[in-house]
Amino acid sequence: MSAAAYAKATEAPVIHRGLITVCVMLATIMQALDTTIANVALPYMQGSLGVTLDQVNWVLTSYIVAAAIMTAPSGWLAVRFGRKKVFIIAAAGFTIASLLCGAAQGITDMVAYRLLQGVFGAALVPLSQAVMMDIYPPEKRGQAMAIWGMGVMLGPIMGPTLGGWLTEYSPNITPGAGCSSSTCPSALPPCSASWPTCPTPSPARCASTGWAS
Repeated sequence: MSAAAYAKATEAPVIHRGLITVCVMLATIMQALDTTIANVALPYMQGSLGVTLDQVNWVLTSYIVAAAIMTAPSGWLAVRFGRKKVFIIAAAGFTIASLLCGAAQGITDMVAYRLLQGVFGAALVPLSQAVMMDIYPPEKRGQAMAIWGMGVMLGPIMGPTLGGWLTEYSPNITPGAGCSSSTCPSALPPCSASWPTCPTPSPARCASTGWAS
């Protein structure tokens, strides 16, 4: 039996498509949002942490570099361990790293925890796209990708706005810690609801989508 025939024969109907879409979109938005949320807080972080401009820039650099490096092997990890498991672990790890950013006491802690955010968050975007392709039939995948694209665009747009609001109106917390940990509430639905509702695709289907699986 060919890979396409096997995938079609073993594909189960999706029951909670709307709930899965919401969870996947929240994961996509929070990953994209964290890319830009700390940008406007860098001057405040520099003063509160007592570091130079070159040092505080590593808060952004560490996240971007870690995410760029870990995006490529996300497809292999999904094929090797299962797309569903990798997605849940990535969302949970991203949430824990965000909480650690909120507890950071210095520039070293902040950079290390932002690095962890990038490592776990890298798989969220490609795997969320693959999940959207799984749960929608071929005739509705264009609509699914339009919805997914909205999340990818909303995250970077919301990041500076939310970061500036937290910096301005949350004086009792370290600006960078507040910005980096603010995605925790949006991370809870992907972690809690995706496991029982997200479908598990067949190995043949995972392998057929290559690096984006």
